[in-house]
Amino acid sequence: MTVVPDGWMLYTPHDIAGLAKDALVIGPFGSNLKTSDYRDEGVPLVFVKDIRAEDFSRPRAYVSTTKAAELEAHQVLPGDILITKMGDPPGDVALYDSDVPGIITADCIRLRPTVGFDRKYLVHCLRTPNACRQIDAITTGAAQKKVSLDRFRTRLHISAPPLAEQKRIAAVLDQVDTLRAKRREAIALLDDLEQSIFLDMFGDPMTVASGAETVADAGVVQLGRQRAPKYQTGHHSRPYLRVANVFEDRIDLDDVLQMDFDDSDFQKYCLKSGDILLNEGQSTELVGRPAIWRGEREGMCFQNTLVRFQAGERVLPEYALAIFLRYFRTGEFSKISSKTSSVAHLGAARFAKMPFHIPPMELQEKFRKLASVVRQQRERNAEHLAALDELSTSLQHRAFSGTLWDHEAPGEAA
Repeated sequence: MTVVPDGWMLYTPHDIAGLAKDALVIGPFGSNLKTSDYRDEGVPLVFVKDIRAEDFSRPRAYVSTTKAAELEAHQVLPGDILITKMGDPPGDVALYDSDVPGIITADCIRLRPTVGFDRKYLVHCLRTPNACRQIDAITTGAAQKKVSLDRFRTRLHISAPPLAEQKRIAAVLDQVDTLRAKRREAIALLDDLEQSIFLDMFGDPMTVASGAETVADAGVVQLGRQRAPKYQTGHHSRPYLRVANVFEDRIDLDDVLQMDFDDSDFQKYCLKSGDILLNEGQSTELVGRPAIWRGEREGMCFQNTLVRFQAGERVLPEYALAIFLRYFRTGEFSKISSKTSSVAHLGAARFAKMPFHIPPMELQEKFRKLASVVRQQRERNAEHLAALDELSTSLQHRAFSGTLWDHEAPGEAA
């Protein structure tokens, strides 16, 4: 049950949309908008992925002005609120900030609030844990999780103060979001800088290494240990990493599982500082995602959803990681992977045959030092971003519980 602060009211999206019939709509059915209608220019289409990315600056497809006129009921205007009705989970929210009107596609909800509601406030409110729980409760489906427009329209409840208070809350939360966005942008720029340094020093690894050495010449490639039924838990239970722990240039130890590794298996699969782990089995866009193990925890092993690369004497791990990040970001791992209906497999043998240029060690050392400076700056920005994330969570909780201004002296909020 949603707790409403004093002076606030509960509203459904139906209330927020008001009496206008076209204020709360979904994208057109498939028969009304087909891929054959897509064009390279014209009126932009808005997809679920655009809402998730909160980026409408690079349309994925367009429709003609004639087709857009047919789909006028599904038009999105600057300032409209967009919500995904499909996903795992549904409920991603974004404010349409493009200057150009567009057309929403299937599995998108467009909400155009009536007077009395601040649009930025509503976006923040729809992102709260309370709103997410409500959306989860009205979500149906197993393979494809969806929220119907009818359930979204009447079974989601949003609390809101008077309009002036909505605007004040939105302004505070917007300021924090702006700072967080700047930190994320700084981190992305530092990632680009490290990659630019690499390319300036060594060139494109696919071009430079063509017909030369391979990954197998640069080090040892090994697939992780299979999870056998006889080794579940017991006397030799040890922590291990799986695909869910390996992200792009980052290891996540928040959810580490355990299984039995006897002494022989432990020696074979125990991670050593400098080992590089790559996702062996993942979706096409995530297969081969690499990260370096820096000895964060002793006695850690790895499972067969990961491939390990151990650099040889002529290769520094940091240099190898830069090559693998380049291959991952340019889609080279996806190109060589085998694919089933839902999963792409990198394959240790195919990975081992990929080109790998081995430059002089002094050049690798120079790159490692430069990359280390960039990494330190990136880590500082990541720490600042984490602190801003905590602040945002705290402010969000206070804002929607009606306690954001409790620290102010009487009359100060007026």
